[in-house]
Amino acid sequence: MAGFKDMLGRKREIAHLEKAIQSRKVSHAYIFSGEKGTGKLTLADAFAMALQCENEEERPCGKCHSCHQADSGNHPDIIHIRHEKPNSIGVEDVREQLVGDIQIRPYNGKYKIYIIPEAEKLTVQAQNAILKTIEEPPEYAVILLLTTNEQVFLDTIRSRCVLLQLRPVPDEQVKSYLMKHIQIPDYEADICAAFAQGNIGKAERLATSENFNAIKASAMKLVRSAGTMEINEIIDYVKEVQDYKIEIQDYLDLLALWYRDMVYFKATRDINGLIFKDEIRTIRETVMRCSYEGVEDVMKAIETAKTRLAANVNFDLTMELLFLVIKENIHA
Repeated sequence: MAGFKDMLGRKREIAHLEKAIQSRKVSHAYIFSGEKGTGKLTLADAFAMALQCENEEERPCGKCHSCHQADSGNHPDIIHIRHEKPNSIGVEDVREQLVGDIQIRPYNGKYKIYIIPEAEKLTVQAQNAILKTIEEPPEYAVILLLTTNEQVFLDTIRSRCVLLQLRPVPDEQVKSYLMKHIQIPDYEADICAAFAQGNIGKAERLATSENFNAIKASAMKLVRSAGTMEINEIIDYVKEVQDYKIEIQDYLDLLALWYRDMVYFKATRDINGLIFKDEIRTIRETVMRCSYEGVEDVMKAIETAKTRLAANVNFDLTMELLFLVIKENIHA
């Protein structure tokens, strides 16, 4: 655990938490909200480490006994709430691990900190059990609710918590991180960063996923050859794409990024603004043969395909229609 120092794109949230520590105005309850992969747990662990740190100058210092305990996951006063049922955190989980434990004073820390990942899974009964603690907490208690959706909490809980909304990380920061830590070339980092839309966890997953690279290769095969495909070849290609049926939304998003690049290059002739810089030759050749209206029709067809597949419309038919629209509007 690196503490706050190396945390990507979280300056605003870190500044808020550091100010609370320095001014000794730490709230008894926080909500960290953001989609999966935005670093909620990393931020919560770093905040807990900083709260317990024994160094008055720099928190967390990463060197004191308390920081070493937190880093190893063995700090007795930093408690992660676990749950056995995959889809819910029940009242018994909360009573055993939080409500029944919080009255016991810290063992050796300044605070007693309870971190609840996936807090959107708290049942109403569990939320009510926590509410009583949040309303009348011991002075040393800090509860961190980590969630993908703070709207699921009772109004009474939301009103008593400090909400930190974890915003997307800028693409350039994500790209730099991937190139440094995953060691992928810039053109691959561009695609992963654009695709992840500011979600560093998703960007890391994509950068290290062999399946994602296979999906990308398949999508690139289509955009290069759709113009020369006969109807029977399109049908064969649909069968090939069935291998990615589970990740078909990723496949369609890649196509959307590709045609976004085409519109951008057609309008600006600026290579630097492209996501698929390594495919500039294909982009140059294709934009000469298509109109803005044609690309717009394809973009609409991609969105229509997403909607149809989400509604469980026949996969083969949906993809055949999309590929025909691409053939007719881009390569006709």
